[in-house]
Amino acid sequence: MHLALFLTLSGLHLGGWRHATSSHADPMDIRAYASLARKAERAALDMVFVADKLAIDSNYGGSIEATVTSRAVGSPEPLTLLSALSVLTDRIGLAGTISTTYTEPYHVARMLGAINHYSHGRVGWNAVTSVSDSEARNFSRQNHLEHAERYARAEEFIEVVQSLWRSWQPDAVVRNREQGVYALKDHINPIYHEGQHFQVKGPLTFPPYAEAPPVLIQAGVSERFSDVASRYAEVIFPVLTTPARARNFVSDFRQKIASADRDPSKVRILPGCVPIVAETDCRAKEFQAELDALIHPLAGLTFMSGSMNHDLSQYPQNELIPDLDSEIRGSRGRFVPLVAEARARGLTLEQTARSYARDLSFPSFVGSPTTVADQMISWVDETGVDGFTIIPPICPASDDLFFDSLIPELQRRGAFRRNYDGNTLRHHLGL
Repeated sequence: MHLALFLTLSGLHLGGWRHATSSHADPMDIRAYASLARKAERAALDMVFVADKLAIDSNYGGSIEATVTSRAVGSPEPLTLLSALSVLTDRIGLAGTISTTYTEPYHVARMLGAINHYSHGRVGWNAVTSVSDSEARNFSRQNHLEHAERYARAEEFIEVVQSLWRSWQPDAVVRNREQGVYALKDHINPIYHEGQHFQVKGPLTFPPYAEAPPVLIQAGVSERFSDVASRYAEVIFPVLTTPARARNFVSDFRQKIASADRDPSKVRILPGCVPIVAETDCRAKEFQAELDALIHPLAGLTFMSGSMNHDLSQYPQNELIPDLDSEIRGSRGRFVPLVAEARARGLTLEQTARSYARDLSFPSFVGSPTTVADQMISWVDETGVDGFTIIPPICPASDDLFFDSLIPELQRRGAFRRNYDGNTLRHHLGL
């Protein structure tokens, strides 16, 4: 299987930062991120992955107060972090999130292209459309783009970036001192893009890293996401809650890839998962219960409000969660089915939010290293996913069982590599 590590110093579980064993590392400390990335590199993981959000959620109650008092906030900007990690690591892939709604293609093509040079072909770009009005208000807009419009913009954005990366031919630079010719003029070409959202002449200001261009990653699960990702993505990070849903999604998505005249075997599907690992199954369940007891009552509500782009403070917490289908303007692929399932189960808004705070709808694999390895291998065998994006529930203050026991257990069974046999992210992923 392929494995990516979600790079975090607070963990995914919204109560995890309060646990006595969690790290007290400064969330802006590059040394802490470098230490985690080097551990992942020693374990031969495909890549580390840096998520991003362009605002502190203020959708719940109209201010950031509930967010900053209930859950961990604060994380580095991905590209500056990846730039540093590109010289602090040697072989592991480095993937970062950049919004196609609040940046420009030329900026992204230059910045990622440069880091791909620094890292010698280890960069991945997670192209997202962002989710909320909170983000829009940091970029001179009052409202976030609607779902269809932001995906149309994202599709054109990706086309422009990839065209810019192709604007230099591999042999463009000749550095002929005798003839005074630095580069071949016919091998560096403007792209002359004229589209609905962007007008970009090009070319890029420097040649691409010819051996391995950045890997295009997309995260989501909605129908519109699948349409765009099936045409462009090389790796996807979907939210797949159960093996049955994963199996159906994988089958449908690979058919879409084939319909787009692409090779389905050349796209990696790496859903997120939350491993809660302890010495024994019993201790792992106890640890999960300890984390759950630390969830602040507002943590899930603020997170859901931000990701839905809809204020949940207007509804009673102790009543059945309302039908929000027409209200969800943010991450529809994740929350439309979540709300429908919660209503079918008769859950209140508070119960739904608390459940969401445990795992953000990702599957949790709970148990000893042997048990968690069993669950991961079973998912791959049963669903057709290519592996996982590992999202730690907490960032422990000391070495945890993930690197010490779980990865070695997967390696012992032949389910994961022991060493790299290449140097680029494309090679690690088999692309």
